Amino acid sequence: MQVGMLVWLVTVVAIVGLFVFDFYSHVRTPHEPTFRESAIWSSVYIGLALAFGGFVAWQWGGRYAGEYYAGFVTEKALSVDNLFVFVIIMATFAVPRMYQQKVLLIGIVLALAMRGVFIAVGAAAIAEFSWVFYLFGAFLIYTAAKLLRESGHEVEHEQRRDSRVVALAKRFLPTTEEYHGDRLLARVDGRRVVTPLLLALLAIGFADLLFALDSIPAIYGLTSEPYLVFTANAFALMGLRQLFFLIGGLLDRLVYLSYGLAIILAFIGVKLVLHALHENTLPFVNGGEHVVVPEISTGVSLTVIIGVLVITTVASLARTRVDTDR
Repeated sequence: MQVGMLVWLVTVVAIVGLFVFDFYSHVRTPHEPTFRESAIWSSVYIGLALAFGGFVAWQWGGRYAGEYYAGFVTEKALSVDNLFVFVIIMATFAVPRMYQQKVLLIGIVLALAMRGVFIAVGAAAIAEFSWVFYLFGAFLIYTAAKLLRESGHEVEHEQRRDSRVVALAKRFLPTTEEYHGDRLLARVDGRRVVTPLLLALLAIGFADLLFALDSIPAIYGLTSEPYLVFTANAFALMGLRQLFFLIGGLLDRLVYLSYGLAIILAFIGVKLVLHALHENTLPFVNGGEHVVVPEISTGVSLTVIIGVLVITTVASLARTRVDTDR
């Protein structure tokens, strides 16, 4: 897949333009978005993501479009898991609903910038060392096992990590406990201080950084094309703000989501290990020769990912409905 510098430039400018539009049209004036507003714009961004897959198919073929869609669906599912932590952070800092959009949008932009660095590093490592797939695969399998073990408590673990970051910020920065509108910095008694809104932003940014450690290896298990990895991440994150307000009340009902994500991460981890064996160059594995193993196609990957998400979502809603009826 050949992607020229001009295509990269136009893509980055278009994505930045969408974030700028989002800020000036929805976030600049503080307000609590309605369900209708969140639903419309969430649909718009999902539509853009799906349309971009059509562009990939037209420009580079169905194979790469399939890889993009598989990556997008996986990243979107993982981003929903992020929302659990975001809800806790917002509650911990008692962020007023009308200011939550600003925190989320800035946090998402920072997350995409950080993921851009991870994507570049991952692409360079893969191009230079094929054995990196062993590391990615093993890490995803470990993460899946950890997610299963901590299922139902993973939010508490993330919250403890975030609180350490906030405590460190408070130790070195002058802070105030009061909100000053939607400002991140304010002047109190003649000195500039950090508001709780900025502390909430730091917590969300750190949470995004931790989530990127899982999501980037996962998507590299579905495509080795940095352009598809970046755009799938960008489109998955782009509608996350609207999704936060759209399904915030439904998050507690997705009781089996963590199990589904663990299965997906383990599946991609196995896929990466098989690919690493197929491309093997390590001298202590099969004498440095390629190992003949079955490789999992993009079509199978996409089917498994969507199937697991559908089953876990339906099972979650059915379970919570039964509990409610009791």
